[in-house]
Amino acid sequence: MTNSSDRSQAVGVKTYEVRTYGCQMNVHDSERLSGLLEDAGYVRAPEDAGEGNADVVVFNTCAVRENADNRLYGNLGRLAPMKTARPGMQIAVGGCLAQKDRDTIVKKAPWVDVVFGTHNIGKLPVLLERARVQDEAQVEIAESLEAFPSTLPTRRESAYAAWVSISVGCNNTCTFCIVPALRGKEKDRRTGDILAEIEALVGEGVSEITLLGQNVNAYGSDIGDREAFSKLLRACGRIEGLERVRFTSPHPRDFTDDVIAAMAETPNVMPQLHMPLQSGSDTVLKAMRRSYRQERYLGIIEKVRASIPHAAITTDIIVGFPGETEEDFEQTMHVVREARFTQAFTFQYSKRPGTPAATMEDQIPKEVVQKRYERLVALQEEISWEENKKQVGRTLELMVAEGEGRKDGATHRLSGRAPDNRLVHFTKPDQQVRPGDVVTVEITYAAPHHLLAEGTVLDVRRTRSGDAWEKRNAAPAEKPGVMLGLPKIGVPEPLPTVTTGGCGAVQ
Repeated sequence: MTNSSDRSQAVGVKTYEVRTYGCQMNVHDSERLSGLLEDAGYVRAPEDAGEGNADVVVFNTCAVRENADNRLYGNLGRLAPMKTARPGMQIAVGGCLAQKDRDTIVKKAPWVDVVFGTHNIGKLPVLLERARVQDEAQVEIAESLEAFPSTLPTRRESAYAAWVSISVGCNNTCTFCIVPALRGKEKDRRTGDILAEIEALVGEGVSEITLLGQNVNAYGSDIGDREAFSKLLRACGRIEGLERVRFTSPHPRDFTDDVIAAMAETPNVMPQLHMPLQSGSDTVLKAMRRSYRQERYLGIIEKVRASIPHAAITTDIIVGFPGETEEDFEQTMHVVREARFTQAFTFQYSKRPGTPAATMEDQIPKEVVQKRYERLVALQEEISWEENKKQVGRTLELMVAEGEGRKDGATHRLSGRAPDNRLVHFTKPDQQVRPGDVVTVEITYAAPHHLLAEGTVLDVRRTRSGDAWEKRNAAPAEKPGVMLGLPKIGVPEPLPTVTTGGCGAVQ
């Protein structure tokens, strides 16, 4: 049997690979980059093709980490000899690091063909073609958004769940974050466009959407409506066939009572909240330019729990911010004990070049940061386990997931997400269950980061999302690809209703 890689080489079809680093916004941008390339006639390289075997390799980069550039140039260095041995191969670098470093990339790695920024990802196919025709690197960085990315073709990774961008950019000035400088000021989409995209996705079989923005609950600031986000949540509740609505990442400053009410009163808005804390110390929060304090943050958590008792609340925390004292760190530990997060994504502070915090005095020694980090992780692990144990004995509906359980094959289990987004591994039933289908199970065991349902599945509900997954994974019909050297030229026509994460997003 001839595999897809053999077929591609036999007919001369151009293949591509997109490598993604960073937040949910980057993940969703990569879906658009894949959609653009496929719309231009490229074919995704098989996962088992091996490094350097795609005709086009695209790096969608992140600039949040201090060593982000080292990681990029290390990967580019490994590809250099492969490109030399593979005539016609092209390498493109986009994303936040490309927006920041611009011409530096082709100076350090002259074998790179295309450098593009966060504001003009729609130009990738035409830049690749221009680099091929002119036989020289193309560097094009736009200073402002050329078109809202949601108008671009998208190759979504899931048949049953989808990201939906509601805004891009951020108006905050957190001293540890470089995102606003690279993504620009906040720009909101029209509500009608967002809802039209969601309705189109539901029509394709999607049953879960995640509203995405750098500061998602600030939605409306660009259009002059402070309650626009809560209104959007309620409007999502009126879309027939949409079973689950999530959003990420909100900012405590903009988390108002109308949003809590909309979450509690809209049945398909899930009882889950990711609320970045960053620090529990008022002194450190001020130095971070975070516009809330410990009392305000804990007040939000209290209100959410009062309105949505079973809500799972997760957070982001930075340990070792410049000037953080032992007393400051203890304030963070206090908030963790009070808030009882289901999970916390904890980070040791590292300098982000180009941010005010990188040049602050009183940088904390690495060994001090490490010890504090270990204490925080140990506390959160204990709390996570205790909170998960409260789920034992509960009956939950799970949306069956794809690729979530690394040991599912060996344990004869499947995995799914509860309404509050907890990961549950459950016994594989006798009947066929597809990703996107919904099963009802009883929780029998809790670990810090997952739950088990070891008994018999109580119910299986086949869904339109499962049908969509099955259709996507059916044997594809043979169709002609684009011959080497003859990709479609120009930016694809915008799609009217076709479309990850911000300073609070998981990195």
